[in-house]
Amino acid sequence: MPQPQRKSRTAQAAAAEPSTWLKIGEVAKRTGIGVETLRFYERSGLLGRPARTEGGYRLYDAEALNTLQFIKRAQTLGFSLEEIKRIIAESRTGRKPCAEVRALLRQRLIELDEQMRLLQQYRRELADTLQEWEKTGDAEGLFCGLIENTQLKTAKPLAARFNRRRK
Repeated sequence: MPQPQRKSRTAQAAAAEPSTWLKIGEVAKRTGIGVETLRFYERSGLLGRPARTEGGYRLYDAEALNTLQFIKRAQTLGFSLEEIKRIIAESRTGRKPCAEVRALLRQRLIELDEQMRLLQQYRRELADTLQEWEKTGDAEGLFCGLIENTQLKTAKPLAARFNRRRK
């Protein structure tokens, strides 16, 4: 594999072992993260700027793979990309962001409890509506009188992250 054109701190560390460099397609394959997403992570500062070949191809090292694995794991836990970016940045300064991480997760649990409460309320209303419709049978209307004549007390809750603040 060609040597990187620009010698970043990671490029210098891996210069002795060119086989440790991976092009963007290989990183995408190994991590399950799309090429465009990798480019987005780079632009947004989640992923450091990779070294490049003389031809301009991005070259990633093991540190980038570790960062991507961390990003995926943090997303699975419900952290936003902005939150992950702050956690990574704080960690790179030598500080441990664990207190902030615990606080964010505590807040996420509060949000989830509220979402679950709203979903349970919405489910009860849908079940009550279905029970009424079973008694009604068919109803005249432009498309379907059952839907046209229904009035729910609760609006449908949005997706799981419906009211989440992105910091």
